Formats: sequence, C-alpha cells, structure tokens
Amino acid sequence: MKKDYEDIPGTIVFDADRGREGYQLNQFCISLRLQKNRDEFNADEEAYLDRYRMTPEQRQAVRDRDWNGLLALGGNIYYTSKLAANDGINFQNLAGLMTGMGVEAYREMMLNGGRPPEGNRYQYEWDGKGEG
Repeated sequence: MKKDYEDIPGTIVFDADRGREGYQLNQFCISLRLQKNRDEFNADEEAYLDRYRMTPEQRQAVRDRDWNGLLALGGNIYYTSKLAANDGINFQNLAGLMTGMGVEAYREMMLNGGRPPEGNRYQYEWDGKGEG
C-alpha cells in the first residue's frame, strides 16, 4: 500500500517498513563505527559482507557505493553515512553527491536557506504527469 508521504519528490522516508527491509544493511553500516571492523572491511569487502544477510541488491549497492540506492533498499542515512565516512566522504559531501548538485552547489543552497518548497512538494511537480 502506497503511503501519502511517498509522493515527496527526491525523498525516501525511513519508516518501520524500510527499517525492517534494511535491518541487515544497517547492521553492516553501523558496524563500521569501529576501527577494527573498518580495517577488516577494507581488507576484504566480500568476506566482511558475508557476515550480514543482505539481499543481493543491497550487497551490490554497497559495492557500487550507490548512496541513493542504499536508502531505497532500507538503509538509514545516518548508518549509511558510516560507509561514506569509511571512504573519506563527509556528510556534507555525501549530500552533495546524493542530490546530484555537487558539493559546492549543495553547500550554497543550504547556506541560502535550503530548497524552496515551491515545485518540490509532490512527485507530479517533477514528473509533469498532472496532479497526484
């Protein structure tokens, strides 16, 4: 069943259903908060991923560092940012990558108050298919 908030363009809402879907993915990501685990992951990504019962799609998104894909597959941004940090990507840079704006344009937008709500409230405003 589609939820009302799934109509927000450019946004994947992390809710209970996504939390269940991404449990193993998020367990993997949060494990990277420990240096010992980062060292093991960096030494052999595949062997480290074998510890978690992720779907093949989740594993591939980790391999590809598909940041938006990780969220769509149940990842929590605060957990997936641990993977980005492991790769030397800070949160601001990650947001720039995920929006497709790039780091400087994203930073400038946020300093100027963020994305305006006009034209960003509903999917149909982005896809041109008329009202929701």
